[in-house]
Amino acid sequence: MKAKKRVHVLISGKVQGVFFRYHTQQLAKKLGLNGWVRNTSNGKVEAVFEGEEDKIKKMLEFCKKGPALARVEKVEVKEEKFKGKFKDFEIRY
Repeated sequence: MKAKKRVHVLISGKVQGVFFRYHTQQLAKKLGLNGWVRNTSNGKVEAVFEGEEDKIKKMLEFCKKGPALARVEKVEVKEEKFKGKFKDFEIRY
């Protein structure tokens, strides 16, 4: 069994109003990752991903680019202890 990992991500730039959360959710589900994504009040996108390390790596590559209309300036990634408490991947409001 592959090692499970959890990362907490904060994405800055032009990342709201460009379908960032939708595309993040679609890719996370495709990769089999669990967690959530949301817009923050200060214009960033915040997310928590849990799953296999190689799948999280792919997700972080997406976060560095974002969907077509996004302009990502900075991605902060903090590794956390894997908790396994999510059943799927949701957009939070």
